[in-house]
Amino acid sequence: MKKFGWLLLLLLSFSANSQYQEPYGKPAPESAFRVGEWLKFRIHYGFLNASYATLHVKEDKIKGSPVYHVVGKGRTTGFASIFFKVDDTYESYFDKKDGKPYKFVRKIDEGGYTKDIEINFDHKEDQALLNDKKNNKKFNFEFQESIHDLISAFYYLRNHYDPEDLVVGKSIELNMLYDDDGIFKFRLKYLGKEVLKTKYGKVECLKFRPYVQAGRVFKEQGDISLWVSNDMNRIPIRIKADIAVGSIKADLDGYNGLKHQFKIIMD
Repeated sequence: MKKFGWLLLLLLSFSANSQYQEPYGKPAPESAFRVGEWLKFRIHYGFLNASYATLHVKEDKIKGSPVYHVVGKGRTTGFASIFFKVDDTYESYFDKKDGKPYKFVRKIDEGGYTKDIEINFDHKEDQALLNDKKNNKKFNFEFQESIHDLISAFYYLRNHYDPEDLVVGKSIELNMLYDDDGIFKFRLKYLGKEVLKTKYGKVECLKFRPYVQAGRVFKEQGDISLWVSNDMNRIPIRIKADIAVGSIKADLDGYNGLKHQFKIIMD
């Protein structure tokens, strides 16, 4: 089930790239998304439709400041839910101008494994307060560099990389906080361009591979690959995780409210 969790994690967060880490900085000349954007992904194992995941961009206010409010949900469905039930909700509130996160909510139930976490980011004090509601515990984390939660990272990076600057084999790092394990680094390696056949037609994609940090060493997740549309939307098209007896795959299954035209290669 760890591979299944990785798919949901990637869909709800690390689905874009950048050549370097920078402060929150200036917004991109033209945003890759807008309020109302909705993405749906179908996660399947073999012939089974194991789950669906969605991302929906809304808007709200935090202390009077306008923010994006993105809600991500993951659910098992049908036959798969008999063996392993997933009911996950992720929410992020982040600045409309520079993408810095203000609040992050993570409520998950994965086969009885549950979490109920809320993180509030104080960028003036460079501190994040994590409230573990399930265990009635609170943690303070200090950060000196830019930091993101799972959701804010996705949307920040969609607006802050130029595909023309990507170099095959090069990676980037991000400081992340979404659990009481503390701040950690996540890395994505760019593998090049690839054309995928989808339900919508052929789509040119940018392909990536994730790494996670164990101690001070980055471990490559060599059996997981991620494809992102090579257009101005920069949305996930496919994630695939190979396992001992097959593979788990997540495909874009529906979308609405895209800011830019979804590029399909016409034969």
